[in-house]
Order: sequence, then C-alpha cells, then structure tokens
Amino acid sequence: MLRLIASIALAATIALPVAAQAQDQSRPALSDMSEIEREALRTEIRAYLLEHPEVLAEAIQVLEQRRAADRDAADAALIAAHTDALFADGNSWVGGNPDGDITLVEFTDYRCGYCKRAHPEIKELLERDGNIRYVIKEFPILGPDSVAAARMAQAALELDPARYGALHDELMAFDGSLNEAAAYQVAGSVGYDIAALKERAASKEVGMRLGDNHALARSLGLEGTPSFVVGKQILRGYLPLEDMLDVIADARAATN
Repeated sequence: MLRLIASIALAATIALPVAAQAQDQSRPALSDMSEIEREALRTEIRAYLLEHPEVLAEAIQVLEQRRAADRDAADAALIAAHTDALFADGNSWVGGNPDGDITLVEFTDYRCGYCKRAHPEIKELLERDGNIRYVIKEFPILGPDSVAAARMAQAALELDPARYGALHDELMAFDGSLNEAAAYQVAGSVGYDIAALKERAASKEVGMRLGDNHALARSLGLEGTPSFVVGKQILRGYLPLEDMLDVIADARAATN
C-alpha cells in the first residue's frame, strides 16, 4: 500500500503541473523548468497532498477500479478464447439443469478443503436456482493422492456417468485425508466395479483428459481450487453462497 501511495504521489507530481500548464500556457513545461523551479513545485504538491490527503484515497480508489475493469476485460477475453473447452468439451460431467440458461464451471480437487466447504453450498445453489448448468473439471493439484482420486473419478465418469454425481458427492463429503485406497472404497460404495475402474483410470485417455484440464486452467490463469467460470467472469477461489447467487444474477442480467 505504501508503494502504491508513493506511485500515486509521484504521478501527481507529474500530472499536476501538466494540468496547470494546460490552463496557463505562460507557465513553462516541466521539462523546461530549472531544478530550483522543480523543487518548488514538488514542495507545493507535497503541501497540497498533506493538506488534502483525501485526494490520495480518491486516486487509489480510481486506480483499483481501473485495474479491476482491466482484469474483468482480460478474463472475458480468456473465456471467449476457450469457450468450447470450458462449456462443451464432451469429457466433463454436466449436472444441475443441462438446459439451464447459465453455465457454472468448477475446477476442483477432492483433497481441497475449500472445495469441500464450497460443495454443499454449490448443491444448495443448484437447488435454489433450477436454471443453472453445472460443469465439473477434475483439476488435481494437491499431490499424488489428488491425481489418483481425479483419475478414478474421470474413469468413473466414462464407465458409468449416471453414478458420477453420487460419487462426486461422497468424495467431497469424505471425512479425513483422502488417499487412493479410500477413493476406490468410496467408488465401490456407490456401485462401481473397482477392477474395471482401476484399469480405466490407468489408461492413456484418462491421463490426457486431466492434462487437457490442467492446460485449460493454465490458460485461464488458475492456480488454486476451487475456481469457477460463470458468464464472462473467472472466480479464483471460494465464494460464499450469497455472493455466488449475486454472481449468477449478474451473469444472467448480462445476457438479457
């Protein structure tokens, strides 16, 4: 913050004399000032900022708003460039309302504490708003056990997509440190054939699916889980239910 304030103050020392010159053409340009004149100007500006510190607060607010707008525009461009991979890759599970007017994409890891925290809130979100299409991207980033669980889940999706939703719920609800053995036990409890699942999970195709998800996440600038894409926004991190409802409402309004 101190560095930001210093940058704004420095900008003010440049911008103020330029503005003043625009009003008073008789005043020499900054580049034409002597060092004594420049020092006098700096002293004048410093005195003004000390007398009116609210100017810095206003400048910081404007700067942050511009940065946020730039980030939003950049994220919207990223989403537009990866629309098919995000919303219609054919290899990701689709829940909620498959014909919903808003699509919510989640990048998730079964060993991620914030993903587990978000999961029941996402389920409530889908219950409260029956017009959301929900897409899950397996994005294991927390070590070998995460990768093993994601491989198993991706294989489960390919072998029996009708059971995947229940599997996902159970994996997210698992109490304890989820390792590979525990993940397969959960899969067995919801009706999957463990032997067939392990064979499919070890396949090159499943590895490629996860590789595609990681490449997509890198392209979007995602480094953690959970991360979400909705409308033209990228949400990097956990967001409480009420805030997520607001995001969905904004996305829906933007399409109307």
